Amino acid sequence: MLLDLKDTSEFMIDLAYSSLLYNNSEIAEEVVFLEKRMDELSGQIQDMTVSLGKENPEEIARFLVILRLQMAIEDIADAAASIADVVLRGLGQHPVIQMSIQESEVTIEMAKVSDDSIMAEKSLGEMRLSTHCGMFVIAIKRNNMYIYGPGKDTIIKAGDTLIARGPEEGADFFLGLAEGSEKEF
Repeated sequence: MLLDLKDTSEFMIDLAYSSLLYNNSEIAEEVVFLEKRMDELSGQIQDMTVSLGKENPEEIARFLVILRLQMAIEDIADAAASIADVVLRGLGQHPVIQMSIQESEVTIEMAKVSDDSIMAEKSLGEMRLSTHCGMFVIAIKRNNMYIYGPGKDTIIKAGDTLIARGPEEGADFFLGLAEGSEKEF
């Protein structure tokens, strides 16, 4: 559970900065969704740690370390949500941010895989997205759960939401593949 908390907070920071850089409210909303999930996980870790501390009072120092780590990770998640909130409140159009976007050659896209997409039921390795459009899938949202850093053997399913990073010129093709309007790689 603690590892899931850590991985999720790292992913949230990536998404939050991306939402800010690209002024993307969809990505910002995903950060807020993940922050709520982090609150739930944090509560579970706290409850479990307190229970274990009661059962093993001689180990209380070790359990305090777990609680401190959990709280630090929760602070990171809260910071990511604060960054995303800037976008959701419409404040992401600051000129300094816009200047940094103009210098960036990379975009982050979220795409839901439709039932008639040629991506459905194929592995990432089989699709070779980075070769065809330069996009690299960094995470998959499937049934409100995330697969972080999916590998070449990861199978894409209809209904998955893919979060990918790559060149802006490959984004439209990637989105077309996911929605089903592009029929060939």
